[in-house]
Amino acid sequence: MTYSCNMILTNKAISPKQPQCLSCAIIQGDKQPLGGTIIETDFFHAHQDMAYPLAGMVILASKRHVRCLDELTEDEAKDYIDLLCRIRKAQREALGIEHVYYFYNEDTFHHFHMWMMPRYEWMTELGRSVESVRPILVYAREHMSDETNIAHVEDCVQKLRSAL
Repeated sequence: MTYSCNMILTNKAISPKQPQCLSCAIIQGDKQPLGGTIIETDFFHAHQDMAYPLAGMVILASKRHVRCLDELTEDEAKDYIDLLCRIRKAQREALGIEHVYYFYNEDTFHHFHMWMMPRYEWMTELGRSVESVRPILVYAREHMSDETNIAHVEDCVQKLRSAL
């Protein structure tokens, strides 16, 4: 079954066990991501990850409920690649981010979304390559939620928005 944003937000035609759709809530303006929207097009919405306060960690989410990259229309796919490139350029030029890990999963019932996780020098002590992602995210959630870092993250969102 394909779910529309309206169906998810109103709990119509969905199982009571399925959670509210966070992406729909953000797109509809019911939830405000940290620092606000970075960039939005007809097909996609980009914002700072809400769970992990890593400066420059962007989620690029489809506005339409699709799970897989191959489910994007031709126009969506073109917009997606263009946005990924533009956001990545802004991460490099506005925030000085030299390396980014990209990842997404297809085992969700909601919006296709790509995480663009910056790789900072301090992360090396938590490992290299893909095996370091989970420890970094846990560390960020547990140790980087203080007011000073949150203000820094919000400042980085503004810098990305201005660069785009």
